[in-house]
Amino acid sequence: MNTDPISSAPKTGTGDGVDSGTDPGTGPPPGSGQPDGRQPDGSGWFGWFRELGASGRRAFAGAFGGYALDSYDFFTLPLGMVAIGAYFSLDTGQTGLLTTVTLVLSALGGALAGILADRIGRVRTLILTVITYATFTLLCGFAPNYETLLVFRALQGLGFGGEWAVGAILVAEYATAKNRGRTLGVIQSSWAVGWALAVVVYTLVFQFLDEEIAWRVLFWTGALPALLILYVRRNVTDAPKAAEQRRSSRDRGSFRAIFTRDLRRTTLFGVLLSTGVQGGYYTLATWVPSYLKTDRGLTVVGTGGFLTFLISGAFIGYLTGGYLTDKLGRKNNVALFAVLSAVCVVAYTNVPIGSNTVVLLLGFPLGFCMSAIFSGFGSFLSELYPTAVRGTGQGFVYNTGRAVGAFFPTLVGFLAGSWGVSGALIFGAVGYGVALVALLGLPETRGRALL
Repeated sequence: MNTDPISSAPKTGTGDGVDSGTDPGTGPPPGSGQPDGRQPDGSGWFGWFRELGASGRRAFAGAFGGYALDSYDFFTLPLGMVAIGAYFSLDTGQTGLLTTVTLVLSALGGALAGILADRIGRVRTLILTVITYATFTLLCGFAPNYETLLVFRALQGLGFGGEWAVGAILVAEYATAKNRGRTLGVIQSSWAVGWALAVVVYTLVFQFLDEEIAWRVLFWTGALPALLILYVRRNVTDAPKAAEQRRSSRDRGSFRAIFTRDLRRTTLFGVLLSTGVQGGYYTLATWVPSYLKTDRGLTVVGTGGFLTFLISGAFIGYLTGGYLTDKLGRKNNVALFAVLSAVCVVAYTNVPIGSNTVVLLLGFPLGFCMSAIFSGFGSFLSELYPTAVRGTGQGFVYNTGRAVGAFFPTLVGFLAGSWGVSGALIFGAVGYGVALVALLGLPETRGRALL
């Protein structure tokens, strides 16, 4: 039987960080029905947003921006990978390794950020992660050789790994149990926003500059996220009740605590789930741009156009998945889109040469499914752990899975030489099979208050 360490938590009600849904001086709380027009039950298209309260909405804006720019900085590498490989005379295995070191170091960064989030607070840690990934993305543009680029990209992974877990927890602790899934799903959709922005900048930069300098300029634009820090420092605070519970616990920020008898099973199966989903996702995110340019023979503008379909599907997938994770449950949402994602990967990579219109159209459902599966992650992982070790648990589970899953893109890189990129990409479907197995060891958490 699966041990449920927080089974005594109430199944309904507001999140632990909501202080009655509003800040002092902003008007009556949700439930009064007067006179600010808020929905008493968080219903309606934007009910989930209204019930966050003023502080929660500011936290939402900070986390949304942080994750979007986190995505932007990540995609500077996959989009510039062909040019980087040509500049340094790299084979596909070496270029794949650039992504792998980013994701492997992100495990360490995510684990450390999780501990810091439980010890010094969510907002302070969020600022540190943004500074880290922005600084080292900028430095990647100055790399004189492959080895230096490898080191800078690895160090960028430290901030990249920590930002999502911390931002997701920050917002989850303001959200209500009823709407936590869709709230975190919208946060997750910011990944598609950052991805789209990266594609736009990539298309412009590579159209007007020679490839030998264009990839460097693309990395230099990765310094932009540092501007977000000004907003976060001035406007965002931790959820009051969650911060109080965290400070009063002796186990806060403890790795030992997430491997106790009550939480060990959750942690191990959580890592397996994260490994499967992220192994599939990062295989596609890393290699689809190269697949479109090499196997499909597309130009820079053509690649950008095809990625537009993929990213549009991803954005809608995040929003839809967030809604469904509240309606169907966390586990059912993951299971549904794991199966659909695997089917889409197989279909996308087996389109005959000359049928690029089919590849274009398949990009939408592929992006939709591989993103909808992520929408429930923020709420699901937050609900698996008590407040005192929520940062530690979520940071460790999500980023250890990311590190192990990082070897999928490297495997694809080494196999691409003999199998072709399209043939090697099929390993992305294997990751989604691993995710299905992991669900067998995890509890359903829909409707839980965060205690």
